[in-house]
Amino acid sequence: MKKYIKSFAIIIILVFANIGFAQDTYTLKDTKDVDIKLLGTSTLHDWEMNASNATGAAQFIVNEVDATKLKSLKTLTFNLLVKDLQSDSKALDKNAYKALKTDDFKDINYVLSSSTLIPDNEGYLLKSKGKLTIAGVTKDINMDILITVNDDNTISCKGVYILKMTDYNVEPPSFMMGLMTTGDDATLDFDVTYALNDNQ
Repeated sequence: MKKYIKSFAIIIILVFANIGFAQDTYTLKDTKDVDIKLLGTSTLHDWEMNASNATGAAQFIVNEVDATKLKSLKTLTFNLLVKDLQSDSKALDKNAYKALKTDDFKDINYVLSSSTLIPDNEGYLLKSKGKLTIAGVTKDINMDILITVNDDNTISCKGVYILKMTDYNVEPPSFMMGLMTTGDDATLDFDVTYALNDNQ
């Protein structure tokens, strides 16, 4: 009997713990809400590629009374077409696209596996685990993401992740007949804003 009472009590606690919270879906919609950089080094100078287009969706558990308060993040996806990344050098772009095997793998993709949302002075710190796919190779990664709920109830996600291209079977590109060779390390720097889905 005590076992059943204990189980019932746990169920009641779980039910009431979620009262006042709603699961809302947010999406990436506008180019002004996307700022992505891929940065690296080379034997001549540092290089940078930028993109202002991406797609994605996220499901946040949000306080129904105060939408600026988040409880958790249930799902998050992010997709970037490699050829939306561009630099000031057409030669660099061409060699980067070749190294990233864009003929076969057209995008960079991230899918959240699990996360912990921690209140922070500027919003929330998301300690995340997920799967990052580059050039057809998927790796499990850990990444910290700073989350801010804006005045218009959009949700901004900012983060920096340093990766090794060779981990994804990408040979660091070179050009100018080998005079310029890029380093193995690359930094993915992103600032994207998810907006509440209009269909809700």
